[in-house]
Amino acid sequence: MNSAPDPQALQETGSSPLARWRRWWRRLPPSRQDRFVTLAPLLSVLLFLAAIVVAITYLRYEELDREQEAVTRDVEYAQQRLRLRLLERQEQLMRLAREVDNKEINTEEFAFQAETLISQFPELQAISWVDARRSVQASYASPSAPAALLRAQGSTLTTGDTDGSFELARDLRQPVYSRPLGDEPRLATLLLQVPLAEQGRFAGTVMGEYSVDGLMRFGLPPEVMSRYAVALMDDRGRVLAGNLQTPSSVLRLLPWSAQALEHEVPVSPVGNGLILKAQGYRTSQDIVGNGFFWVIGALSALTVWMLLGTWRHTRKRVQTQQALVSETNFRRAMENSMLTGMRALDMQGRITYVNPAFCSMTGWTESELVGRTAPFPYWPDDDHDQLAARLEDELSGRSTPGGFEVRVRRRDGSIFDSRMYVSPLIDPKGHQTGWMTSMTDITEPKRIREELSASYERFTTVLESLDSAVSVAPLGSDEMLFANKMYRLWFGTRGQGHRQLVDLTGTQPTPAPDNGDAVDAFAGMPTDTLTDAGSENAEVFVEELDRWLEVRTRYLTWVDGRLAQMVIASDITPRRNAEEQAARQAERAQTASRLITMGEMASSVAHELNQPLTAISNYCNGMISRLKEQRITEDDMLAALEKTAKQAQRAGQIIQRIRAFVKRSEPNPMPSDVAQMVSNAIELADIELRRQQVRLSPYVAARLPSLMVDPILIEQVLINLLKNAGEAIAQAGRPPGERYIEMRVGPRRLDDQEVVEFSVRDSGNGVPAEMIERIYEAFYSTKSEGMGIGLKLCRSIVESHHGRMQVQNIYNGDEVVGCCFSFWIPVHSRLKPETEPAASAATPLTDMERAR
Repeated sequence: MNSAPDPQALQETGSSPLARWRRWWRRLPPSRQDRFVTLAPLLSVLLFLAAIVVAITYLRYEELDREQEAVTRDVEYAQQRLRLRLLERQEQLMRLAREVDNKEINTEEFAFQAETLISQFPELQAISWVDARRSVQASYASPSAPAALLRAQGSTLTTGDTDGSFELARDLRQPVYSRPLGDEPRLATLLLQVPLAEQGRFAGTVMGEYSVDGLMRFGLPPEVMSRYAVALMDDRGRVLAGNLQTPSSVLRLLPWSAQALEHEVPVSPVGNGLILKAQGYRTSQDIVGNGFFWVIGALSALTVWMLLGTWRHTRKRVQTQQALVSETNFRRAMENSMLTGMRALDMQGRITYVNPAFCSMTGWTESELVGRTAPFPYWPDDDHDQLAARLEDELSGRSTPGGFEVRVRRRDGSIFDSRMYVSPLIDPKGHQTGWMTSMTDITEPKRIREELSASYERFTTVLESLDSAVSVAPLGSDEMLFANKMYRLWFGTRGQGHRQLVDLTGTQPTPAPDNGDAVDAFAGMPTDTLTDAGSENAEVFVEELDRWLEVRTRYLTWVDGRLAQMVIASDITPRRNAEEQAARQAERAQTASRLITMGEMASSVAHELNQPLTAISNYCNGMISRLKEQRITEDDMLAALEKTAKQAQRAGQIIQRIRAFVKRSEPNPMPSDVAQMVSNAIELADIELRRQQVRLSPYVAARLPSLMVDPILIEQVLINLLKNAGEAIAQAGRPPGERYIEMRVGPRRLDDQEVVEFSVRDSGNGVPAEMIERIYEAFYSTKSEGMGIGLKLCRSIVESHHGRMQVQNIYNGDEVVGCCFSFWIPVHSRLKPETEPAASAATPLTDMERAR
């Protein structure tokens, strides 16, 4: 009986690397063993050559990297020096532009300062003051500047003179550098456009012209220019200043042998239009190192060539086998991956081949279809006659080149639509052996096409039923692309109505004049995606239709790719009529509110007028008595008459102020002084407040700007708020020490907008919380005898001046101790004065003043 082998010894023997390698080597065929034996010395030679190449390449490229880093560092330093010099000149030109904006200098002083700058900084060739119309207001050029830079005062710059930088500065409102200009590279100049502004509008530029050659000579560090060949180039590669080395004609023995050390960087802030480039001066070739490298390479290549000769034929045989296998697998994979069904018929109409896609479409396997003749199992029962005729035409060569559409039945009985294309099947000898048919499932495309057709019909029906006129026309053409029923009813079928609406809205782009410049004819069109571009609205009156129309325009891309403009016009005549009637009613309500206010203040006004009239009567009676007794001198008579005239003037001013306040007139915005409006309102409201024993404390900030408002309407708002505040205090029954009103007028900034805020604070009981949301409603009042139109009109007046009005209670803890009504009016209003203030609008003179 044999003893069992030791498992541990077997495991150690079988798991050693040498044992595993031996088993693997013995399993290889002899041809494979010969190949590996041949490849071993080849790999050794290649690894030796690779090690030598890597070592030499690494050392050389490391040295080149260090030198390149030095070039890059020096060029970046030179670019920073040049950038700082440009920024310093830019700051000086911006300071000069600010003085022009502030009108601190005239043209003569401008020329003097320009001369000073040019004399101090040689790279500046000329400085010009150009207005918004490109007209030169003042200019000074260096004596050494070319004749082209001498610009006479009053001359006009062309687009070619500024290369578009003037327009870019106008659009961006910031300094802009141009590309280097000039046909002669060595005389190229660089423009800096510094925009000017006057009251927020573009007023021209201060244009500085640099010599590119001067920038290089005076702006680059000498130590950089001594170590490198430095040049300034434009974006087209032209050398504008400096010199670069020409490519060397020395034979390059190694890839890095003649490699130039260079670096280029755009000059900031000019951008890519001006590039600073530097090249390191060339040194001698490393002949010894290059020769050593190529000797080793030649010996290694010879050894490799000798080894390759031993297994070249084996490699060719293996490659041929692999190519055959790859070609077979590729054709099989292509047939199996096609989504189009393929079917081959012989000359008798028998199926000889089907691909997997054809089987997947029909549901029958390849074995069930190959060898079958008509009728085929995938033919629908109802289409046998039609498909048999098709097959006969196909076998006769009468098939349609564009294919034909047929119905196909699947194995489960379902039907789908397909399109078939037939072509002759030619063998390698050029003989026809049958017919090849390709089949594509078109069920889904056909369904989508039918849905699109139905969707188009629904879309057309909706547009034809609209109450608005819709039209589409291409830009720059009289052709009408679409017009719905309402458009045809208003304007007919031609494009005159479309063009008329576009002209009335002012949205038709005007092609630029043909002045030789390469300018797009539709400059100013939206550059964003047309579907994202916003529409433009306008309200116009069409005399032919006697209608007001709201016209909306939008640019779109038509189905044929042309740029078109769509116009939608809606009839808004009833709305405009209603707005005009509402405006007339609002005007009458404002006048009625002023009359009601003065009616409520009638007793106080009468008491106010009684004081100067009583004083006049007393002065007159006193003078009569003293004249009768002849106890009055001429000086006493003159003093008494002057006092009488002042009292009469005071009474006349009160009457004229009331008359101007209640006078019915059209709203007339005009530049109005805030302090004067507040003074007029206080003069009328203070009469009522004194009667109610209410103390008014006004505060008006100094140096407030003028407001574009109707002063009478703003005075009406202030009087209403002051009167309401006095009535609230009287209704609250406050003691005399607490009966006061604070009125404050001052500037504020709300949402990046300069405004003037008016606020009236009283010491009444405030507005109940449940009523604070309704106090602006028409005919709603917190007073039993109030009509409820005062605050409604006040809010309407403020909002008509593009302002806002608000109310809030004043708390002391949980107790309401007053109320504050405030409103603000924007300083920069969009309102325009409608009529010039007439001379008759001034306060008329009283009889006493006329007499004086």
